[in-house]
Amino acid sequence: MSKPLTKTQLVAAVAAAMGADKKTANAALDAIATVVTAEVAAGGAVTLPGVGKISCRARPERQVRNPATGETLTKAADKQVKIAVAKALKDSVNG
Repeated sequence: MSKPLTKTQLVAAVAAAMGADKKTANAALDAIATVVTAEVAAGGAVTLPGVGKISCRARPERQVRNPATGETLTKAADKQVKIAVAKALKDSVNG
């Protein structure tokens, strides 16, 4: 399995795909990350065409167990980020 792309490598790849300089590609990636973060934090969802859908869902309060002691604890309600992978991405990976 190969190592994941670093931000520098991703910026270089996006710049090459866009035919733009790295500064423009870096600004584009930062803008996308900011928009996705703001929308998901507000409870919305963002669809990245060809990649998938990023959303936030609420998890209710629940009982959990400490594996070290066996003690049952109550975990407070929280939110969880979910990513549903697009069919196009699944097909390109498996095909």
